Amino acid sequence: MVNKPLQEQINYLVDILQKNPYLKTILDSNPFPDDIRWYLGAGCICQSVWNFLSGKEITTGIKDYDLVYYDAGDISKDTETKEQRRIKTMFSSLLIDVEVINEARVHQWFKVDFGKRIDQFRSCENAIDDWPTTATAIGVNKMNGKINVYAPYGLNDLFGMVVRPNKPAVLKRVYEEKIEKWTKKWPNLKVIPWEQI
Repeated sequence: MVNKPLQEQINYLVDILQKNPYLKTILDSNPFPDDIRWYLGAGCICQSVWNFLSGKEITTGIKDYDLVYYDAGDISKDTETKEQRRIKTMFSSLLIDVEVINEARVHQWFKVDFGKRIDQFRSCENAIDDWPTTATAIGVNKMNGKINVYAPYGLNDLFGMVVRPNKPAVLKRVYEEKIEKWTKKWPNLKVIPWEQI
């Protein structure tokens, strides 16, 4: 599927994601009001694909499901916590960990967690642009019955099982931690060393 036309790649991606019952349930649930932009993204997307391409059970090794939204009108921790509780309750029957983040407030805690100051993201898409690897910088949502894919770096690295740092968005230590963890689960990944980018 590498180097195929983008729409063909998107259709293939959607077909794969529909095989993960947790992703399908979340996408079908319309978890936020229509005026709130949201995506399922990062590890749960790429790891579902890597599992499928590796012949593994599609949910194997997926630690959590990242559900991000964008609400710049209220960037308080309390409101985000309420949203986290609401979503966790909504999907409690799935017995998975759903991580909920308001991308409009990431700049408030990013430096404490990662040692680097960032500006406030302008949108969910702007946040996805800054996710740590090209294969994980993918967001998927479902609106008006249609699954939408946002993939600013394309889908070749995802389908090629290539792990490439999204410089300068990611710190070297964070990238190398991800490599160490992922190559244990998916030894057939093709890792691009930090120094080669």
